[in-house]
Amino acid sequence: MPLVEHLRELRNRLAKGLLAIAAVTVVALVYSEDLMQFLTKSVPKCGPNVTSDGGNCAIVSFNTLMAPFSTTIQLSLTTGLVVASPVWLYQLWAFVAPGLHKHEKKYTYAFVGAAVPLFTAGAYLAYLILPISVKVLISLTPGGSANILSLGDVLDFTLRMVLVFGIAFELPLVLVMLNLTGVLTGRRMAGWWRGVIMGVFVFGAIITPTTDPVGMLALAGPITILYGAAVGFSLLNDRRRRRNNPDAELDDDEASVIDLTPEAVGEIETVSAVRALPEQATGESDGVRQHRLNGYDDIT
Repeated sequence: MPLVEHLRELRNRLAKGLLAIAAVTVVALVYSEDLMQFLTKSVPKCGPNVTSDGGNCAIVSFNTLMAPFSTTIQLSLTTGLVVASPVWLYQLWAFVAPGLHKHEKKYTYAFVGAAVPLFTAGAYLAYLILPISVKVLISLTPGGSANILSLGDVLDFTLRMVLVFGIAFELPLVLVMLNLTGVLTGRRMAGWWRGVIMGVFVFGAIITPTTDPVGMLALAGPITILYGAAVGFSLLNDRRRRRNNPDAELDDDEASVIDLTPEAVGEIETVSAVRALPEQATGESDGVRQHRLNGYDDIT
């Protein structure tokens, strides 16, 4: 396909993806207030006759004049990108797929088919522990102080937690794909289990803002289980690969095992020598008989 045709197809694919994002963004603008209520549901809001004192509740507010407009636009665009992701991801895939081999397409289908549920599970888990995280953070407010939270900060905190949990749940899938492509072996991943578990718990303690172990365990526990599942899958895949090809796991600069056991030699057969030239066969050259010694002419 000429370059102009590639550019034209890319333009059409981008236009379809942008139209899907724009359509969802417009719908999100209409229901922006409901979306804000949904995303800030984890914050214990103060009632009409309740005063924010210490960590009992919080008041969600806008701190600047432009904050309502900018927050609404940001929330709507984010919703458009997330909800319309199947459309623009498919357009991106349709543009790239013709240049892929058959096995590459198979791996891509498997990756996308597993990545979407894993990301959704991580995002849903983050939304479940958000009320606990917010309550712990608000409880640190000393008595006599009020919690007045910016709605933009609350939305940023919620989206960040959802994205972090969703992306963290993709780690085992990346390890599986590296094993399928032959980059990592299951035995090597199994040897990393101490460092991986330690790193996962440290990552969970840093990335979750709560000081209690609930948020850390909520993130590190499922990732550890998924890591174990990835190692188990990789070990089974390596066993299948060795059964089909014993040299599959060898490095490019590693020699394969060669069987040097000597074998028995069979019965020796005598083979008659064939003369290359007629004079060698008759022993005559130019009518003169030549004397031979041990099969060679006497002149040599």
